[in-house]
Amino acid sequence: MKENDLDRRRFLEQSLALAVAGGFVGVVRSAASAEQAAATAALPPRKFRLGMVTYMMGAQMDVPTLIKTLKEVQFEGVELRTSHKHGVEPTLSAEARREVKKQFEDSGIVLWGLGTTCEFHSPDPQALRKNVETCGEFCKLAQDVGARGVKVRPNNLPKEVAVEKTLEQIGKSLAECGKMAADNGVEIWLEIHGGVSDPVKIRTVMDICNHRKVGVCWNSNAGDVKDGSVKESFMLLRKNLMSCHITDLFNEKYPWRELFALMRETKYDRFTLAEIAAKPDPVAALKSYREKWLALSG
Repeated sequence: MKENDLDRRRFLEQSLALAVAGGFVGVVRSAASAEQAAATAALPPRKFRLGMVTYMMGAQMDVPTLIKTLKEVQFEGVELRTSHKHGVEPTLSAEARREVKKQFEDSGIVLWGLGTTCEFHSPDPQALRKNVETCGEFCKLAQDVGARGVKVRPNNLPKEVAVEKTLEQIGKSLAECGKMAADNGVEIWLEIHGGVSDPVKIRTVMDICNHRKVGVCWNSNAGDVKDGSVKESFMLLRKNLMSCHITDLFNEKYPWRELFALMRETKYDRFTLAEIAAKPDPVAALKSYREKWLALSG
C-alpha cells in the first residue's frame, strides 16, 4: 500500500473513532439533560420572584429611571441600596416618602427592601449604638415608603474580641432592631456578609437573636459551597430565610440550579435579587440575566 493511501486510511479510521466517541458523549449529555429536566419537573412550582439590588447595577439611576428599566426587563422588585442616586434615605421628608411609595405602587414594581450598611460588630459602644439607631430610622423609612424589610450586615470580627462575644453582641443588637422593625410593620434581614459569612456563625447569631421579625438574607457566597453543594449551608439557615441576593448566574462554579431547586423544594416564595456589576447597556444585560434565571430556576 502506498504511503499516501496508508495516511488516508489512518485519517478515516481516526475520524470514525472520534465520530463514534462524540456520538456517545452526545447521548450521555442528552440523557443527563433529560434526567435533570425530569428532576426539575418533579419539584413544586417556582414561587420566588426575580428582582435587583441597586448596588453597582442601578446605583446611578434615579427612582423613575430605575422603575422604567425594571419594567422593561420584567424584573418584579428591587432592594434600594443606601447612598446611591435614587436617594431613598432617612433624611427624606414625609411628602417625599409618600411620593416614593406612590411611584412604586403605581408602577407595579415591588419595593422589596432598603439595603443599609448598618452593622453591629464594633467593640466601641458609641459606634454600636449609632448603628442600632440608624437601623431604627430605616425601619421607619421602610414603613413610610412601603418596603417589606431592611437589610443589615455583619461586616467583621474584631481581632481583639473573642468571636463568641462578638456573635452574641450582633445577635442581641439584632433582637433590639427586631423590636423596632415590629413596631413599624417591617422586617430585618441579616446579609451573610464579610467576616461573618460563615453559615455556621450566622446560625449562632440567629439563635441568639431569636426574634420573629429578624431573618437571613442569603448572599450566594463561595463559602456556602461544600463538596460542590450548598444544601448543608442552605438547610442550616432555611427556617430564617427572608431574602436572597444572587450574583453572576453565568459563573458555573456556584451551584445555582441546586440552590433554586432547594428553594422550590422548601417553597421559598420571596425574592431572589440580582446583585451584579454595572454594564454599559443595563437593559440588555438584565434581559440576558432574566433568561438565565428562568433557565436555571425551572
